[in-house]
Amino acid sequence: MALMIADTPVPLATDAHGVVRVAGTRVTLDTVIAAFKAGATAEEIAIQFPSLNLAAIYAVLSFYLSHKDSVDVYLQERQQQAEQVRREIEGRFDTAGIRERLLARRANSEH
Repeated sequence: MALMIADTPVPLATDAHGVVRVAGTRVTLDTVIAAFKAGATAEEIAIQFPSLNLAAIYAVLSFYLSHKDSVDVYLQERQQQAEQVRREIEGRFDTAGIRERLLARRANSEH
């Protein structure tokens, strides 16, 4: 009996907002790759994210390693978008002294 070798699709899907996620989950490509870059093995990633099965993690990591340049561009664009959103939010709210205000609020609620 001959072993059938077939291309298996990468379990990634782009949502309505353009975010790439592991298909069928809410886990983003960014999250999996960040864990991998931080030194996590596929097995450790599976423990961190129980909604991912090991085969999907290996497939995503294989896709990343095979398309590193384009994935890194995507990840960099996502990081820039996140920084822009953070700046917009900070621009809407006065963050100066926020820690002190929160601590004062906590102290008042405890009395």
